[in-house]
Amino acid sequence: MTEPNKVEIICSACGAEALLMREPRYEGFRRIGETLTCSACRHEYPSEEEVPFKAAARPVVFSDADRPAPVRLFQEGEADRLCRHCLHYVVNPFMQWCGVHRKEVEATDTCSRFKRKPDPKPPPP
Repeated sequence: MTEPNKVEIICSACGAEALLMREPRYEGFRRIGETLTCSACRHEYPSEEEVPFKAAARPVVFSDADRPAPVRLFQEGEADRLCRHCLHYVVNPFMQWCGVHRKEVEATDTCSRFKRKPDPKPPPP
């Protein structure tokens, strides 16, 4: 696949800003290369090194100062005791359930009887 900036050219034959056309070249049923031509005047370039590609100049619209600060929903360690990390937290297609309190809970709830579930073991090879 060609790079996006390897498509626009300034043609050396007609001087127009145009697109480079890449057409496959065949010998029988076997592909042997590409024909590189200007889309404005159909001037053919012998190789990719001789094609006058247009410099890829992207406008700078935003600077790093314009980027928003990273969003932090929880303070350090605050999300460690959520129900979704608890050993007693059960999820099925219809509800989320706490096995200790025997009631429906949300993944972001917390309680005083939290017990961290063990890290999952990697599957055997």
